[in-house]
Amino acid sequence: MNERSLFNLSCPMPKFDFDIITLAHGSGGLLTNKLLESGVFDLLQNKELDKHHDGAVLEFNGKVAFSTDSFVVSPIFFPGGDIGDLAINGTVNDVAMCGGIPQYLSLGFIIEEGLPMKEFWDILVSIKYAAEKTGVKIVTGDTKVVDKGKGDKIFINTTGIGKLHPKAAIDIQHIQEGDKLIVSDNIATHGTAILSVREGLEFETSIESDTRGLGHITLQLLDKFGTDIHLFRDPTRGGVAATLNEIATETNLGIVLQDQDLPIDSQVAAACEILGLDPLYSANEGIFMAFVSEEIADDVITLLHTFEESKNAAIIGEVVDDHQGKVLITNPMGGKRVVHMPIGEQLPRIC
Repeated sequence: MNERSLFNLSCPMPKFDFDIITLAHGSGGLLTNKLLESGVFDLLQNKELDKHHDGAVLEFNGKVAFSTDSFVVSPIFFPGGDIGDLAINGTVNDVAMCGGIPQYLSLGFIIEEGLPMKEFWDILVSIKYAAEKTGVKIVTGDTKVVDKGKGDKIFINTTGIGKLHPKAAIDIQHIQEGDKLIVSDNIATHGTAILSVREGLEFETSIESDTRGLGHITLQLLDKFGTDIHLFRDPTRGGVAATLNEIATETNLGIVLQDQDLPIDSQVAAACEILGLDPLYSANEGIFMAFVSEEIADDVITLLHTFEESKNAAIIGEVVDDHQGKVLITNPMGGKRVVHMPIGEQLPRIC
C-alpha cells in the first residue's frame, strides 16, 4: 500500500447528517456549520484556521510571493490524483515559480448540489495530505453550494502566499542569449492521464497524473544557485509550447528546442501518437522549466537528479538571438520547425 493510501486510512470519514451535498449546506446556517465543523475545520485544523474568520492575520517580514488559481478539472478524480491535491499542488507551485517559499493558502469551494458526501470527504483528505506534504497551512476559506445542474460537482479556488527566497531574482527580463532551458521531468503526463479517463476516449494505460508540489526543489535550487536562475515557469495549460511562446514573445528572443532531448514517458509518447496529439501542447502539473546561466546548467541537472520528482530532468534547449520572438525545434537530422502558440485547448478542463 502506498503512502497516500495509508494517509487516507488515517483520516476516517465522520458521520454526516446527509449522504450528499444539499443547497442548505451553502446557506450559512446549521448545515453549513455542521459541514465545516465536522469536515473542514476538524480535518485541516491549525491555530489560524481555528479562529473561523473570513480572513487570517499572518506575520511576514520582507517581500512575499502571492498567487491565486481556480480548478475545474473534469473528471474530479483521475489516475494519480483528484481536484483536491491538484488545487493545493498547483497553487504551491505557482508561488514557488515566483521564487517564493509557500506558507499559507486560502481554500474556496463551489459545490454542486448532489455531490456525494463521500466524494467531498475524499477530496478534503487529499487536500490535507497535499498541504502537509508541501508544508503549507490552509488558514481561511469559503464554501458555496449551487443548484444541481449549475455546476460540475465541485470547483475549487485557492490563493497562496509565502516569503520570497532571499536569493531569488526571478524575472523574465533576466533571460539572455546563451541561457539553457531545463525541464524538471517528463512532459505531457497530466494531460494524457486526464485523457485516459475521459468518456468516449478511455484506453487502457497505467499513466498517472504528475500532480505534486515542487517548492522543496526550487528552494534548494535557489539556495545553491541564486541569481543564476533567471526564470521558473510551470507549463500547465497549453503545455511547454504555450509557455515558451509567451516567453519568446515577451523577451523578443528566440528559443531552440532539441527534439531528442525532450523527456517523455514511452506510454505517454505512444498515447499521443495514437491520438494525434503533440506532447509539447499537453498539460503538465508536476514539472517546471528553468532558464539558467549556461555555466551552471550541468550542475542544476545534477542536483535535480537527486530528487525522485525530477529524476528525468534534462537540458532541452537554449536561448538564441535570431528568429526573435519564435520557438523552434530541431530533430536529429537537422530539420527545424516552428512551435506555434496553440490556438485552443487540446483538452478542455484539465486543471
